[in-house]
Amino acid sequence: MALLAACSSSSSSSSSSTGATAATTSSAAAASGTLNGSGSTLQLTFEQAAISAFKSTNSSITVNYAGVGSGTGRANLYANTVNFAGSDSPIPSTEASKVPAGKTVLYFPILIGPIAVTYNLPGISNLKLDATVIADIFQGKITSWNNSAIKALNPSANLPSTPITLAVRSDSSGTTQNFALFLQEAAGSDWTLGDGSTVKWPSSAHAASGNGGVATVVKSTTGAIGYNDYATAKASNLSTALIKNKDGNYIAVSTAAASTAASGATIAPDLTFHAVWAPGAQAYPITAQSWVLVYATQPNANDAAMLKAYIGYLLSSQGQALLDPLGYATLPSGLDAKAQAQLSQITS
Repeated sequence: MALLAACSSSSSSSSSSTGATAATTSSAAAASGTLNGSGSTLQLTFEQAAISAFKSTNSSITVNYAGVGSGTGRANLYANTVNFAGSDSPIPSTEASKVPAGKTVLYFPILIGPIAVTYNLPGISNLKLDATVIADIFQGKITSWNNSAIKALNPSANLPSTPITLAVRSDSSGTTQNFALFLQEAAGSDWTLGDGSTVKWPSSAHAASGNGGVATVVKSTTGAIGYNDYATAKASNLSTALIKNKDGNYIAVSTAAASTAASGATIAPDLTFHAVWAPGAQAYPITAQSWVLVYATQPNANDAAMLKAYIGYLLSSQGQALLDPLGYATLPSGLDAKAQAQLSQITS
């Protein structure tokens, strides 16, 4: 678990020019106290940077965020032990009954997060993989790096006979859900393990908690392959594969390629969407997204004002400017505007 805390300071939660953020600023001026959040480790690096930056905009509010995985974050929201949850996927139908009666959950998208396929093969760079080969690797059908299917995609690479070690998530994870959704959509019937936030991986897989845990397994194990949000992969200096996209091109993971994928996503009225397996010559095919989830009705006006202040900062030009250097893509401008407008629905 990673726990982040910061006190924030000043009279303004954001300098965004939108009316929604201006309203947030005025409500934040009188708000004070502590916000607790938990969930997605994909958004953890952004939360870490944002909480630190937020301290310069409102000294009376303390924000804590625990990176415990999307599933646990949602469970904490249902149990009313946090003010907000971080999640890389919408609430699944199997959890709908856990939302307290009479409560409405608002989805605030905060970032676009490409998911990298990370690997540890000394001397091998620019490894190319497609969905079918990735599916067979993570189902335990391909067990060594010099397998003919991998060699066919990388004819000039001197692939070793090293056994493949799978590095996967042990916790309920939105990163897992988006990675599995990619395999379900792109590999079709070749992928048989579903698209849930937990997956029954082969028994030989090395399971770890959080994106950081998977990165540690990959970094410390020659022959390992895993899946990580790009921010974690970048911070851990892991090798990342080029992935064949829907248009048939091998695309390196990048914030620009993730933005291309997200730009054509269909946004539902509740601001949910997915950018996995999006069309586009330069679209990165394993592009995820992450939301902050809150209840529309808060127990008091102070909590509502604090949430508007912090979420408003994440959506502001200052908050979004933190994303690219960390390995995330910013929200498409139209989606960001819709999310800012939705802040007015947080009431008491």
